[in-house]
Amino acid sequence: MPDPRSPALDEVVGYGADLDAGTLLDAYRAGLFPMRVGRDKILAWFSPDPRSVIPLGGLHISRTLQRSLRKFEIRIDTDFTGVMRACAENRDDGNWIDDDFVSAYERLFELGWAHSIEVWQGSDLVGGLYGVSIGGLFAGESMFHRVTDASKAAMVATEERLRAGGGTLFDVQWSTPHLESMGVVEIDRDDYLRRLESAINAPVVYWE
Repeated sequence: MPDPRSPALDEVVGYGADLDAGTLLDAYRAGLFPMRVGRDKILAWFSPDPRSVIPLGGLHISRTLQRSLRKFEIRIDTDFTGVMRACAENRDDGNWIDDDFVSAYERLFELGWAHSIEVWQGSDLVGGLYGVSIGGLFAGESMFHRVTDASKAAMVATEERLRAGGGTLFDVQWSTPHLESMGVVEIDRDDYLRRLESAINAPVVYWE
């Protein structure tokens, strides 16, 4: 794995390797995450500075969002692949979630390391997110929505489940206006890596 403190060009600290389960888990434990970049969709490993996290217990939930939450049903791990595919379709910054990514994270899901937090209305999957859970860490990877506030509902459900399970770190990689409205904070990379070391050695959060 590349050194997460390496001088980064566009926050990329390394290229190449593979998406095997062991490689991915080593990467998350080191503070890295993968995306494909460029026209050739090269596999790159990112270590942003600053890093964005959701403070557990500090999520901002507006009155409007509180009303929206009543319309949704939250399910965990009932359609992991459906969430990943929807995230791939929903991206406006280029579709880096290709079939290899889906297969790799499906393997992590089968092994119990990846989870989907799903937002349903009746029989319709209307929002959700997926990520990797190691010890007290949840590293959110991508989210989607098909109706208003559905992805925010997934964020709320994830934060609540992580906090209730004794989790300590909710990593969301980068800040966006959507996340800023919910209370995301940016911390420097060294601070993130210190928190990460503590989190991955904390008791496992059970998502069932």
